[in-house]
Amino acid sequence: QVQLVESGGGLVQAGGSLRLSCAASGRTFSSYAMAWFRQAPGKEREIVASIIWSGGTTYYANSVKGRFTMSRDNAKNTVYLQMNSLKPEDTAVYYCAARRVVTAVYDYWGQGTQVTVSS
Repeated sequence: QVQLVESGGGLVQAGGSLRLSCAASGRTFSSYAMAWFRQAPGKEREIVASIIWSGGTTYYANSVKGRFTMSRDNAKNTVYLQMNSLKPEDTAVYYCAARRVVTAVYDYWGQGTQVTVSS
């Protein structure tokens, strides 16, 4: 059973930083891709960043490129999302997700963590 547990959300002023963590368990993740999604009130869920566990190739949405960095710690089975220069429009519930590299659908999801950026 794959489990993803997020932490690190909170309230921050515009221009500030937060680091989200996602602890993964229940599987060997070397053949998985991990991602961070977010969903703001009244909006659809959107992908923010992703990383291929083996090799570390990353992808970023244009809206966060240059401000957010996704990384992984193999020893801790944990992925991170370092968020800098936060803007009020980054306010959302952030979700960690996982999929096998050979598929296109994210099958596993965490419970979400709230990020609120005040102006």
